[in-house]
Amino acid sequence: MNWQDKTVLVTGGTGSFGKKFAEIMLTEYRPKKLIIFSRDELKQHEMRTAGFNHVSLRYFIGDVRDEARLRRAMNGVNIVVHAAALKQVPACEYNPIEAIMTNVMGAKNVIEAALDSGVDRVLAMSTDKATAPVNLYGATKLVAEKLFVQANSYRGEEGTRFACVRYGNVVGSRGSVIPLFREQRESGTITITDERMTRFWITLEQGVKFVISSIEKMHGGEVFIPKIPSMNIMDLAKLMAPECDIKMIGIRAGEKLHESMISADEARQSVELSDRFVIKPAHPWWQAANWAEAQGLPEGFSYSSDTNDQWLNHEQLQRMIDES
Repeated sequence: MNWQDKTVLVTGGTGSFGKKFAEIMLTEYRPKKLIIFSRDELKQHEMRTAGFNHVSLRYFIGDVRDEARLRRAMNGVNIVVHAAALKQVPACEYNPIEAIMTNVMGAKNVIEAALDSGVDRVLAMSTDKATAPVNLYGATKLVAEKLFVQANSYRGEEGTRFACVRYGNVVGSRGSVIPLFREQRESGTITITDERMTRFWITLEQGVKFVISSIEKMHGGEVFIPKIPSMNIMDLAKLMAPECDIKMIGIRAGEKLHESMISADEARQSVELSDRFVIKPAHPWWQAANWAEAQGLPEGFSYSSDTNDQWLNHEQLQRMIDES
C-alpha cells in the first residue's frame, strides 16, 4: 500500500492511541493528509501546541454520534481508523446509555458514513473485553465488532472493506494500572484487586503498528488479534513498588481475573499466522480462499492471558514500563 497517496482519518484522534498513530504516520508513512477527528477542542489545541502541526495534518471537531458530521469529515478519505470510544469500565457501568450511544451507535454512524463516502478501508479498534464480555464496555465493543464485520455485506464487489483489531491492555495508557501504581507508591501502599490476576500486555507503538499492518493485510470481515505476552499483576507490583505495602481490595464489578482474546467457540472460525490470529467471519459473502495460507487452530483452543505461552520476565516488563 502506498500511504503517500492516501488520506487517513482517525476518530478519537486526540487519545493515547490517536497521538501515537499520528506520530508514526507522519514520521514513517507520510500520508497525503491525516485528519484528527475528535469532539474536544482543548485536546486538539494541546495536541497542536505539543508539536502535532505538520502541513498534512487537519483537525476536525466532531462526535461519532453525529453521522452527518462524520460524512462531511470523510469526504475524500481513503482509510478510517475508528478509535473513539467510552472505555472506562466504571463510567460505562454507571452511564450505560451514554456508552451505547458512543460505542454502538457511533460504530453504526462510522459505517454508514464510510459506505456513503466511498472510503476504501475501515479498521475499528476493539478490546479483549469484547471476548465473552462481563461488563457493559465489553458488551458494547462486541456489538460494535459484529456491526463492522457484517457491514461488509453492504459493500458490493469493490466497496468499503471493514475489519477490527482486538488486543489487550496498553502499557501506560490513560486509566491503566502503571500510572495508578506510580501515584500510589508515593503513599507507601498500592492496591491490588487479586494476586492471581493476569493480563495481556502491549505497548502503544506495538498496537499502532499492528493496526497499520492489519489495514494493509485486510480482506474485509476479519478480527485481527496480535500474539502478545502476558504478565501477572504481582510481578508488576513488585517491580514498580518493591518497598510498598500491598492492600488487597477484591475484584471490582465487571472485572475478570484473566482476560481472553479468542474464546473456544471463536477458535473454530480462527486461523494462526506467525504474528497474529485472525477470526474469520461466518457469513456467505466471505471468500474461503482468504487466509488460505494460515493454519487452523486445534480443537478446544482458546487464547487467554493465564494460559498464554508468552510471559514477560522482569527485564522485559521493566523495558515496557520505561517506554510508557
